[in-house]
Amino acid sequence: MKYKSTANMAKKEQTQGTAEFDWDSLILDGYTAAERSEMSVRYEETLNSVAEKEVIDGTIVSMNKKEVVINIGSKSEAIVATSEFRYNPDLKVGDVVPIYIETQEDKYGQLVVSHKIARVHSAWAKVNEVLATGEIITGFVKCRTKED
Repeated sequence: MKYKSTANMAKKEQTQGTAEFDWDSLILDGYTAAERSEMSVRYEETLNSVAEKEVIDGTIVSMNKKEVVINIGSKSEAIVATSEFRYNPDLKVGDVVPIYIETQEDKYGQLVVSHKIARVHSAWAKVNEVLATGEIITGFVKCRTKED
C-alpha cells in the first residue's frame, strides 16, 4: 500500500509541474513570437489561394510514365495523369499548362485537378468569344443524335 501512495504522489507532482510550466517562454527555434508571426504571414503571402471550380495556370515540375506533377503556387502540387496530355507529345518540364481545380481536398487530403476539363473550359470560352465577334470557325462533326 505504501508503494501505491508514493506512486500517486509522484504522479500528482508531475502533473502539477506541467501545469505550472510557462509554455510561452519555451523557445524551440531561436525566434521570438513576433518574428515567428511575421514569417508565418510572409509564408502565407507566397502561396496562391486556389478556389474550387477554377482554371489556373501551373508549371510542370516533373513527369514520369503515369503522372505529371504541376506547381500551381499552392501548399501542395497538382498531380495529373499523363494520359490527359496524350495530345501533346512534346510536353516537358517547365511548360505552363492550364489546370482545373475540381476540389481542394479529397478523402486523402489531396488536391483533385484535371487538365482535360481545363481544356474543355478553354474551348468553350473561345467558342463564346467567336460568337460575340461573329467570326466563322471550321470544325468537324464528331457525332450526331437522330431525332424521332
